[in-house]
Amino acid sequence: MRETLLKILEPAVEAQGYELVELEFQGGVLRLYIDRPQGVTLDDCQKVSQQISAVLDVEDPIPGAYTLEVSSPGLDRPLRKLLDFQRHAGQRARIELLLPLDGRRRFSGTLRGMESDQVLIEVDGSVCRLPFSQIGRARLVPDS
Repeated sequence: MRETLLKILEPAVEAQGYELVELEFQGGVLRLYIDRPQGVTLDDCQKVSQQISAVLDVEDPIPGAYTLEVSSPGLDRPLRKLLDFQRHAGQRARIELLLPLDGRRRFSGTLRGMESDQVLIEVDGSVCRLPFSQIGRARLVPDS
């Protein structure tokens, strides 16, 4: 279901000048997190919500009733695409792998960008190379 929704909704969000940062569907709630370089306002969320509602009405990918929510990704923004890891280099992040690498699945440190298909993250002074295909979840860590 997630991939189907992404395929339908990502182009519709991008056509309005926004980035679809993340999409979640659980408990009858479809949540879209959108962003753009200058940030997202409540008016932006309403505008995208109206457009996406129309797309969902036409495509009808979700059986039954559900609630649509559109918001900004927040300070702990999810990292989903290769470009996200490059764009946010220098910022702190938390990454969880699908399978352990050298005995660990969770990495918390400073993003150092990408090299080929590997995400570089500095943890305790050492740079770890994490295969992008093995990343299950990744988020920025807001400054305290």
